[in-house]
Amino acid sequence: MSDKVKGPASYFPSIEKTYGQPVQHWLELIAARPEEKHMETVAWLKSEHGLGHGHANALVAHLRASAG
Repeated sequence: MSDKVKGPASYFPSIEKTYGQPVQHWLELIAARPEEKHMETVAWLKSEHGLGHGHANALVAHLRASAG
């Protein structure tokens, strides 16, 4: 049995290394845009902050899933 992180959170170490910000920074930015659809927020992270699609998608998916 492995304790390996699965799902969107598995991207978090790479996101922090690649963009130089803690994951919490990105989650707070996403949380401030609750009115947007998932893919609108992904597109915003890509265009305004230069995140790759997989990283942006993982962050939005993680936050929206945890928000229930």
